[in-house]
Amino acid sequence: QHCEIEFNRIRATAFPYAYFEKDNDASSGSKGDFIFRDMDAQGTEIVSIMFEMKNENDTTVTRKKNEDFFKELDKDRNEKGCEYAILVSLLEPDNELYNTGIVDVSHRYPKMYVIRPQFFIQMITVLRNAAMNALKYKTELAEVKAQNIDITNFEAELETFKSAFGRNWRLASDGFEEAIKRIDESIKDLVKVKEALQKSANNLRLANNKAEDLTVKRLTRGNPTMAAKFAELEHAGEGDLDAEG
Repeated sequence: QHCEIEFNRIRATAFPYAYFEKDNDASSGSKGDFIFRDMDAQGTEIVSIMFEMKNENDTTVTRKKNEDFFKELDKDRNEKGCEYAILVSLLEPDNELYNTGIVDVSHRYPKMYVIRPQFFIQMITVLRNAAMNALKYKTELAEVKAQNIDITNFEAELETFKSAFGRNWRLASDGFEEAIKRIDESIKDLVKVKEALQKSANNLRLANNKAEDLTVKRLTRGNPTMAAKFAELEHAGEGDLDAEG
């Protein structure tokens, strides 16, 4: 509670974009005490810290050492996506190491520190200022990532267009080939019809020639009966002409 009060006193002026709230998410089975995240005006994260607060008055920590909480703190930090892990502790009050101020225990767990409560504001200020120096690079990295996303989206859309265009081209090509095939077949059928008509016309011409060349002599040739009949008709015709004369 001491740390929360101290932070809220300077929040508006020193950390206007910061988030500092209790960790209420125990979905993984455990949780830290507080999560601190500081942002710039554009919303780019500058630094994030998982805090664990331990007091000698807590019955749950009686006769325990600071290092007893390192593993769980590191687990909570990783699950909540925090860069740093800080144990704010009043445990081991006679330990000279922890009483010196800020103790770096990153040889046990990366980016982990143990501090006394009076160093709380100084600690987050030091980490925030150090992170500010890297903010430029974080911003540039965010821009590069955004550009990569844009390029990826463009490439994906281009591939989608190429795929759709290729599919439509194949369908159109198949349609053209089928149409050309049908036209070729129709032409072949028309050629056959033309040839049949030409043969019919030739046969009709021959038949007409034969009809024009047809005479009585040709009809009666080799047929004495018909020749006699035509002769009788011819004589009868001549007799009629004489009577009229």
